[in-house]
Amino acid sequence: MRKEQPIMTSKTPTIKLDQFLKWMGIAATGGEAKIMIQNGEVQVNGTTETRRSRQLVSGDFVMVGGETYNVELNG
Repeated sequence: MRKEQPIMTSKTPTIKLDQFLKWMGIAATGGEAKIMIQNGEVQVNGTTETRRSRQLVSGDFVMVGGETYNVELNG
């Protein structure tokens, strides 16, 4: 199921995966985001992603715990 979410305002057209998880409130801390990613709990565009520095762009989809989040950057 897709979550309704605000559009993120960014100075760049990308955001790191771990930062996205924190900004969306999926992870409470950077450490928690890192563990979630390293444990294979996060998918980007349908593929398990284990790099926390993965750069996301508008149009990407992040799936965590059965929820899908659309990446929308305004930058």
